[in-house]
Amino acid sequence: MDDGKPTGSKPKWWSRPARQHAATDRPTEADTVATADGAPEPTAPALAPAEPVAAEPVSGERVSPEPASERPVAGEPVAAAEPLGTGAPAGHPTETTPPAVGPTRDPAPGAPVADEPPAMAPARPQPLHQPDEYSTPPYGEPGPWAPAPPVQRPMTTPAHGTPHPQPPATSAHGTPHPQAPAPPAYGAPHPQPPALSQPPPQPPAHLQAQPQPSQWLQYDPWSTPGGTPAGGARQPLVHAGSPAPQKRRRGLAVVAALLFAGLTGVLGGGVGAYIERHGGLTTVELPQAGREDSGRAPDSVAGIAASALPGVVTLHVSGGGEQGTGTGFVLDSQGHILTNHHVVDPAGASGDITVTFSGGETAAAELVGKDGGYDLAVVRVKGVSNLKPLPLGNSDNVRVGDPVVAIGAPFDLQNTVTSGIISAKERPITAGGEKGDGSDISYVDALQTDAPINPGNSGGPLLDSKARVIGINSAIRAADSGSALDGGQAGSIGLGFAIPVNQGKRVAEELINTGKASHPVIGVSLDMKYSGDGARVGDKAQDGGASVTPGGPAAQAGIRPGDVITKVDGQRVHSGEELIVKIRAHRPGDRLRLTLERGGKEQTKTLTLGSSAGG
Repeated sequence: MDDGKPTGSKPKWWSRPARQHAATDRPTEADTVATADGAPEPTAPALAPAEPVAAEPVSGERVSPEPASERPVAGEPVAAAEPLGTGAPAGHPTETTPPAVGPTRDPAPGAPVADEPPAMAPARPQPLHQPDEYSTPPYGEPGPWAPAPPVQRPMTTPAHGTPHPQPPATSAHGTPHPQAPAPPAYGAPHPQPPALSQPPPQPPAHLQAQPQPSQWLQYDPWSTPGGTPAGGARQPLVHAGSPAPQKRRRGLAVVAALLFAGLTGVLGGGVGAYIERHGGLTTVELPQAGREDSGRAPDSVAGIAASALPGVVTLHVSGGGEQGTGTGFVLDSQGHILTNHHVVDPAGASGDITVTFSGGETAAAELVGKDGGYDLAVVRVKGVSNLKPLPLGNSDNVRVGDPVVAIGAPFDLQNTVTSGIISAKERPITAGGEKGDGSDISYVDALQTDAPINPGNSGGPLLDSKARVIGINSAIRAADSGSALDGGQAGSIGLGFAIPVNQGKRVAEELINTGKASHPVIGVSLDMKYSGDGARVGDKAQDGGASVTPGGPAAQAGIRPGDVITKVDGQRVHSGEELIVKIRAHRPGDRLRLTLERGGKEQTKTLTLGSSAGG
């Protein structure tokens, strides 16, 4: 059954009408046109243009939907259709559209009906597809010119906001181009190129486009932004004198870049200054050697100091309006301490003596005995345990050049350690003499050392490489006064003197045992004003008596007044002081061989030293 539908040949949805080639190809009365709602109806012989309609496919045939771009917009004029079959190539049959059967749609009642133009030519058949809104010709032929879309460009505002007019564009031959039509607004129909022979049919009144604003009808996309087109109206969406948004954004970007560069420079400078001052952004850790064994060789300075310091003490003495500081060292476990006479002398008979050990402990001390001729004294502390006595060496075994270490409290800086060598031996020195009567003068056959010794070192030990005491530091030679007692404030110039420990041991034993020290004597009075080489026996004693003690050692050896003693045990003496030093370097009872000159002749005498009580 056909259900009232046409049974003729089916039209192809992709059929495209061909261009008219002959004037004889005119539509016939059998041609049909579609109504507005798609129902076919026979065309009238009148020459009025047909209304644009859409062809309805035959029932049962699938038709692909048209793209939105090819569908006619409401109110948009549709171009006139070309006749079918007039432009087909030779040898190919043409296809005709059979009339469709169906009801027709009448216009709505009361709707305005557009006036039909006067009949000029027979109506042309419509194509089987919607008209191409861009009127693209078949087979790749060039199409009509399409207007450019609206373009908005930045506008430059001249003085007082006056826009520049756009000059008409000219072609290469100088012919001005026609003004391009304004693009349609949203929903407005697109303009179509004019038909070649007759005007296109008009759409129904209810589909006609409404009038558009004049600003779009007069829009020229190629004119200067803000300029005036040919009609005199200003370009749409452009206001004269308004600032250019792109320039504003560009200015803001430049300002932001400058601010960022400045901030980066400030931060970089701050970081650089911090790194320059501190070496870096991290905490500085300097390389350092690890912990090592604290032990040292026993014969090194460190080893000697570690062994001897516990037995060295510092003495603070006051009394009789005087005070002083010196050094001493422990002799035995009973608390006896050996020091210099001039260190404890300010205390007198009732002064205070305080002993400070190397560990900081303090204890009161009492005087045991002292002797000014040897410049030695012994004090004792009580109630102190764990004392460490220093071992005593033998000063006769010392050789020049042997290394030595001096420990003391120079300027009350206790536990000070210095080192040096033995510079000389049996160096005769005298110290004291401040009292004027000679009772405080000490005569020492000293060990000379270059180990720094300063005031406060007096009474401290001079140690050998085995940490044994070989001397008692007593005096220095100062640069300002030539010679000075250790109690002075002169500094060391590398000339220090120490009492040999052999002499110190004998005197210390006597002081501990008897409280006094004995002095060896030969029984003569010397002429201390003699300027010749040697020691001359005086003519009379200081008290006016005989210069040679009757029955004394010198008298028994045959020594007479006026004899000049030049040698003691073969060692040359140059003065009376040197003779005393050489004699006191021995013990009472020792035998001496003296060389003397008498009347220009040299003689040798042998005697046994006597003894005298010291004080």
